[in-house]
Amino acid sequence: MLPRSLPRALALATALPCVQSIPMVSAATLPLPSIEVVGTAPLPGLSTPIEQVPANIQVFEADSLNAGPAGSVSEFLERRATSVNANAASGNPYQTDLNFRGFTASPLLGTPTGLSVFLDGVRINEPFGDIVNWDLIPMSAIATLQVMPGSNPLYGLNTLGGAIAMFTKDGRRFPGASAEIDAGTYGARGVTVEAGGVRDALDGYVTAHAFEERGWREHSSTRLRQVFGSAGYRDRTNAMRATLLAARNDLEGTQALPVSMSDRPREAYTWPDTTRNQLAMVSVQGRHATPRDDSVVVNAYARGYRSEGMNSNVNPDAAADDAAPAFNVSSTTRTHGSGASAQWSGARELAGMRHELIAGAALDHAITRFSQSSADAVFTGDRETVSIEPARPGVEARTRTRQFGMYGRDVLSLTERWTVSAAARYQRARITIDDRSGLSPALDGAHVFARVIGGFGTTYRLAPSTTGDASWTHGMRVPTAAELTCADPQAPCSLPNIFVADPPLKPVIATTREAGARGAWHVFGEPRGTWSVAAFDTASRDDIQFIATGTGAVNTGYFANIGRTRRSGVELGAAVPMRYATLDARYSYTRAIFASDFVEHSPNNSAADPAGSIMVRKGDRLPGIPSQLVKLRATLMPRTDFELSMTLLAASRQYARGNENNRDPAGIVPGYSVAGLGGTWRPSPGWQVEAAVSNVFDRHYTTFGTLGANFFRGPGSAFAPELASAEAFRGIGAPRTAWVGLRYAWGLR
Repeated sequence: MLPRSLPRALALATALPCVQSIPMVSAATLPLPSIEVVGTAPLPGLSTPIEQVPANIQVFEADSLNAGPAGSVSEFLERRATSVNANAASGNPYQTDLNFRGFTASPLLGTPTGLSVFLDGVRINEPFGDIVNWDLIPMSAIATLQVMPGSNPLYGLNTLGGAIAMFTKDGRRFPGASAEIDAGTYGARGVTVEAGGVRDALDGYVTAHAFEERGWREHSSTRLRQVFGSAGYRDRTNAMRATLLAARNDLEGTQALPVSMSDRPREAYTWPDTTRNQLAMVSVQGRHATPRDDSVVVNAYARGYRSEGMNSNVNPDAAADDAAPAFNVSSTTRTHGSGASAQWSGARELAGMRHELIAGAALDHAITRFSQSSADAVFTGDRETVSIEPARPGVEARTRTRQFGMYGRDVLSLTERWTVSAAARYQRARITIDDRSGLSPALDGAHVFARVIGGFGTTYRLAPSTTGDASWTHGMRVPTAAELTCADPQAPCSLPNIFVADPPLKPVIATTREAGARGAWHVFGEPRGTWSVAAFDTASRDDIQFIATGTGAVNTGYFANIGRTRRSGVELGAAVPMRYATLDARYSYTRAIFASDFVEHSPNNSAADPAGSIMVRKGDRLPGIPSQLVKLRATLMPRTDFELSMTLLAASRQYARGNENNRDPAGIVPGYSVAGLGGTWRPSPGWQVEAAVSNVFDRHYTTFGTLGANFFRGPGSAFAPELASAEAFRGIGAPRTAWVGLRYAWGLR
């Protein structure tokens, strides 16, 4: 079990994992030493050697992304990335909250968001609520996944704790074809095909992925249909690429389960809770290289997104006469977005020193139409909610979001060992909300936010294989339309939101300070592995929190600026390649706390006053964030055609939502450890057999918690509102699951 605390001095360090080497080749194709390079801006441009980047970038390439079951981006990062954990809040593996350094990207409305997510330079946080739909991102299409920590100003809005940037495959880098079929426990089955090719200046690539499973819990099925394609042209000075992404997915969730029902973990608390997501996105990117080796990139996109959801709910007033025991809420979100961005990058020699320069601008526009209706319902014997009346229209609103940003960066090489960098961005956002029903004219309004954010950094090569770095960065998140329309304590909302007219919210401002070192150790002059250690501390002011007001497991509430929060921590990393094995170890400690006092409504908290309020004080831990994470991975390669991998993920305890004051003993989610086992066998050229087992020892564990009221306390967990009482609810991790896949490839890397 992980220790409960670490010395305060360790709360200011972090680790940089290894990134893969990209061979740099001169125009005369002469081989040069391998140099690790990364991108440090939303659009491609100058590639920066990693020793000159004052940040803990984590980079994952296609070979590791496509090893094992396709899964989702959030699932992959939970297994492999430093300082990342996921919360099973909804019971569906494609609807998890992803936490990185204490900041979250989530597909669920109401979760405070602090991470921005990009696909080929396009920000894919949905304009309504800033949510991220992991199910819309096909893993088979991703060539590179990059995690950029800190409040990096180049990535714009919502980059408080970091940015996740993904770049897709093309036919030039991924020629050939492959087909794969998968099968696993709980009815899991999938098919993935991909093909790419190049002819002269033209290239093309396409992949399709279909997957479905019934889920290990009742009423938690998943059905995915994803297609991605690209076509490109390239000559000596110009390149153009067009992409298409389409998806149509059906997801069922099951909600957290009361602890008193944990002996029946497969059951749903109430159901149905369904989501249907549909996406069509096209983008075009052009790139021109000048005779001075400058690069100009222009990107344009159009995106159509539709989400339909239905949520089952307990009526907390069911004990009253003539009150229906349940109600169903149906909602539809339709977003049409478009945008364009441009970026110039180049290198100049000024006053005998080298400057690597980037300048860019981005304009994004989106219109969202949101509608919601509700209907009274009754429970069946297995807690299904069946509507007993036609749906009542409740909300019909339209929001318009316009965002404009200009940014620039300069990396100055003072000496061969020492670089300094500076970056700045001007960001402006305008959010307009219109009532379309005619019933809530006070909803109409416009909100404008504008600010200049920036940052500084430096790197210094301490020794031939050791580099130190330090940085200070500044980021901003503006309130979303969903938050701006649900900010009145006198008119709380349910989620998805029931819109009302509310007071404005302030933007969240974050400042990150970071320092670290990374390097390699040598044995007899030969490199034998890498190590890393560094520090981060992010202070946010005017942070936005969803303040609960209801009494059920899924509460009503409102959004509010709660003051300051702080996240600081330590990360350590080491990788040891050997002749027949590779070992990778990652450890992270994150101290995520409230840094201001405020009053929260949590009537199911045992420390609540008679009005149901709790006092959250400076220093109390944020819920949902384990303080410690350990990730170990060992890969054995006894033969060239076979490899075996073993993994361990361990997390310390965390606090449940509703226990923001950390005072309720029932509001502590225990720590856990989960082991995995996988293998790959290549019986003949082109053929590959893979198998994996998750949770090998079939451990019962939970990754999420909330405090609520359990209304199913009657015989056989029957609905009994008169017996309702406060109880801890848990999001339960999956039991032992197995998977096997067969793949045949024709030259695809």
